[in-house]
Amino acid sequence: MKFYLFADFLPQSEGSCVSLEVTANRGATIGILVSLTFSIVATAVLSDLWSKEWTTLLLSFQVTAPYLHVGGVLLMTALSWPIALHFFRMRSRVRRGLIMGGYLTVLAGLYLVPLGLYSPCIKEAGTLGPAPALIGHRGAPMLAPENTLMSFEKAVEAGSDGLETDVTISVDGVPFLMHDHTLQRTTNIHEVFPNLTDIPAAMFTWSELQSLNAGAWFLSHNPFGTVGSLGAGGRQQAGAQSVCSLRAFLQLAAHKDKLVIFDLYRPPRGHPYRDTWIQRTLEVIQNESSIHSSQVLWLPSDLRALVQEMDPELQQTSGSRLPLEELQRNHIVKLNLHYSAMSTELISEYAAVNISTNLYVISQPWLYSLAWCSGVQSVTTNAPQLLSTMSSPLFLMSPAEYKLMWILTDLMSLVLIVIIFIFHRWRERGLAFCSGGKITQDNGTYSKFKTEMSDIWSVSSANCQAERTLGLATVSEH
Repeated sequence: MKFYLFADFLPQSEGSCVSLEVTANRGATIGILVSLTFSIVATAVLSDLWSKEWTTLLLSFQVTAPYLHVGGVLLMTALSWPIALHFFRMRSRVRRGLIMGGYLTVLAGLYLVPLGLYSPCIKEAGTLGPAPALIGHRGAPMLAPENTLMSFEKAVEAGSDGLETDVTISVDGVPFLMHDHTLQRTTNIHEVFPNLTDIPAAMFTWSELQSLNAGAWFLSHNPFGTVGSLGAGGRQQAGAQSVCSLRAFLQLAAHKDKLVIFDLYRPPRGHPYRDTWIQRTLEVIQNESSIHSSQVLWLPSDLRALVQEMDPELQQTSGSRLPLEELQRNHIVKLNLHYSAMSTELISEYAAVNISTNLYVISQPWLYSLAWCSGVQSVTTNAPQLLSTMSSPLFLMSPAEYKLMWILTDLMSLVLIVIIFIFHRWRERGLAFCSGGKITQDNGTYSKFKTEMSDIWSVSSANCQAERTLGLATVSEH
């Protein structure tokens, strides 16, 4: 029994080196295919998820460009292992040339990317401007219900320099704060006026608006997942908030000496203030509050010439990118733009003619860092409590520091790749020697494989195995 087990095992061990070579070759091919498939799938997923946010993605590339370069070089260095393995096991010179040519082209491109790389946060020491001022978007909506007095108080406590809100006018002429067209999302109108939930917010009287709760929704919906950070007293205060009037908002800003900016919604058709909404709002600013007109960034574009004539101290603000001549003709001193319009050149161009730039809505530290490095004067944010703690931009470095990082990364990558290719060349030579030694012992079968048909190889292999088995049997009998 022992004799037959030994005889069966021996021929299999002779082909183990060849089998190992074929398996490793297939493994290398599969590894490359898996890497390519992963890259394609990842790109497709990103395209779907970021279909409306490609501008944000491109901005993230700006601020993280130095680190993306390092990551790309590290990825190509890691890919050198399966590529080298595959390269030394391929017999086709054309395929070897294509693989190596493509790999070296991409690698060289990555090595040289920093020559054309631009990031606003790569700056010489001393050239960074002051941190952008913070304007609380509807107050501090992560800490309290939006557009309520509590929210604006929280924004002031968090270090906001200004307050942003949305204004509409009740049917009896009281300007109040409300972002949505209806009252469904941020009030309990479904409980108080269940048959009027679809009515525009501007079509209610001020007394009806005051009867609504504007804070309980914040506790139940927890829109930012931050309700848990409020203590018992904070939750009780948030749950008791009511709809805020423009007058109360302006009084708070005046008392805290804060700037204000607001979108002003024109009432719907049939509203008694449909055609006088601008004048009514100006009356509240000038006659019903103690705020100085210079604290108001006047954003509505309707009747701008009339507004400028009625109150020249208002800081005229444009929500659109317009030619410099038009901006100056309309006495615009500030632009209020979406952060996707961020451009260092554009911001500098406006600043040169004393027009500052405010970007909305920026709540992420990396995006705030990019705005800071780009020279933006102020940003509207949902997270003043977070951004106010930043002492410097993220990813900030000097050109000399980046140059050193770039050179060291490329050199280390090149050394590792050379070592990997040398290792695989040495390893494949060892495997070739192993394969050649094993097959040569089999009475010249390897040379038969090179010169004759595969069926002759199979016959000669079988004969050699039979002869070897017979020889072993003879030895065992003695």
